[in-house]
Amino acid sequence: MEQHNYQGALQNPIGSGFNATSTAAEVIQGIDLTGKIAIVTGGNTGIGLETTKTLASAGATVIVPARDIEKAKINLQGMANIEVETMDLMDPKSIDAFAEKFLASGRPLHLLINNAGIMWVPLRRDKRGMESQLATNYLAQFQLTARLWPSLKKANGSRVVNVSSSGHQFAPFNFDDPNFLKRDYETLQAYGQSKTAVNLFSLELDNRAKSYNVRAYSLHPGSIGGTELAREASLELFQQMGFCDAEGNILPEVAASLKTIPQGAATTVWCATSPLLTQLGGVYCEDVDIAALSSDASLSRGINPYALDMTFAKQLWELSEDLTGISFPVH
Repeated sequence: MEQHNYQGALQNPIGSGFNATSTAAEVIQGIDLTGKIAIVTGGNTGIGLETTKTLASAGATVIVPARDIEKAKINLQGMANIEVETMDLMDPKSIDAFAEKFLASGRPLHLLINNAGIMWVPLRRDKRGMESQLATNYLAQFQLTARLWPSLKKANGSRVVNVSSSGHQFAPFNFDDPNFLKRDYETLQAYGQSKTAVNLFSLELDNRAKSYNVRAYSLHPGSIGGTELAREASLELFQQMGFCDAEGNILPEVAASLKTIPQGAATTVWCATSPLLTQLGGVYCEDVDIAALSSDASLSRGINPYALDMTFAKQLWELSEDLTGISFPVH
């Protein structure tokens, strides 16, 4: 019988041997990526930088597309096996140009790590009128994967790893008004639906691509200290989410629950390289294992069933093609 993860059919922990405190360096031990090609979006800062370092240390050639080339070169200075290229996820033409340059190199693509994302931003739109979190966190991911599909297929054994978030629990995908044209903008609702979209896309991509030996995964890296994700967040937002007291001090129990950057990159690296996932895809992972389906009692952990719904996944694929103007037939 054909395996798929629609409605969470495969969404059960498999006993990876790792946990929430495992680091990317621990996860990569014993794995040789010599000769493999990887692309890591957002690979020059935060958990993306840690992911880049870890894959390169295992022998992979890692291409890091970045909006700010100079900043990327400084952050990646002195690292072997790294290539820096220009790409702006809010600019579809920039995504196409990056993909065309990679395709022209004739290389296979073994790992596509769609890591870059934004959060806690005010209402902004790209040139197409797309809300910025939907555009950056999801539509850019769909476009880049579609454009790089020939190289993924060429690798004959590649993985697409899409960094999502437990924040998908904030909102299902709103098919009636994904760009907040008719409803009031709420930044966490926008973030939530963008990450729900990432999960649905990973589910559907895996089901369509597995016959070409391409597997897809989504994941929650954990709540992590020291990244740039919250650079535009207001104190009120942190207080609203119960992270800070009235004076703006982070609560001790919140601080204690945060992962380090090496711990935050571990699940991404595991999804990209673990032999345990060779015959398994379309799953959502957290704490370096496949996550459980979330129950109503525990919305901070696991994956919400609406983010693994077969009907929503297929509907989102069609809508994504319409919104981006990109046909993505997987063949």
